[in-house]
Amino acid sequence: MPDRPYILLSCGMSIDGYLDNASSQRLLLSNQDDLERVDAVRAASDAILVGAQTVRQDNPRLVVRSERGRDERVSRGLPPTPTKVTVTERARLDPRARFFSTGETDKLVYCARPAVAGARERLGGVATVVDGGPRVRMRRLVEDLYDRGTRRLMVEGGGSIHTQFLTAGLADELHLVVAPFFVGDSRAPRFVEDGRFPWNQDRRATLADVSRLGDVVLLRYALSDRYED
Repeated sequence: MPDRPYILLSCGMSIDGYLDNASSQRLLLSNQDDLERVDAVRAASDAILVGAQTVRQDNPRLVVRSERGRDERVSRGLPPTPTKVTVTERARLDPRARFFSTGETDKLVYCARPAVAGARERLGGVATVVDGGPRVRMRRLVEDLYDRGTRRLMVEGGGSIHTQFLTAGLADELHLVVAPFFVGDSRAPRFVEDGRFPWNQDRRATLADVSRLGDVVLLRYALSDRYED
């Protein structure tokens, strides 16, 4: 395939594999030690990607929080925060969302072709809307990001996005943080959805490292021969 960025998937989940609960209140899966680690991974990335559902539901800022991390990026001639990327079929996104309103960096919205005109009318003042084709495919998206200069992409979810990257065999590395509790509610979103994954009982993923961060554990998986130790 053509060149693409190095792709790192980052996810926090409960012991039973949930990303959130089924209520309107966001579930906190991380702790301060892990938040600082995630911030450092963001600072080392060229772009951060989340799905439109994550933008709507979590309203994330997706910025580098530490002043030191921002200053180090600026010293290398980079914007303080990596490029922010989202993916949408119908472009039902609020231009006032923090994804668009925070962070001195470019914002890219990959949109399915039928909704591109409406997306540009709604979001053209706060982001660059990219025609993603009849349906946005992750392989085509990451090739376009590479052409735009992205060499290291951090993917922060949600479950549908993780599933698409993993089933397409596009992930090089997975950071999976496990919080010490259960959700126990099948209405809640899980880490991944149903799909045909390259890793199964006959082809096991490589566990590269295990780290304890306070009361959570970080599992690092090498998912391709491009994995950077």
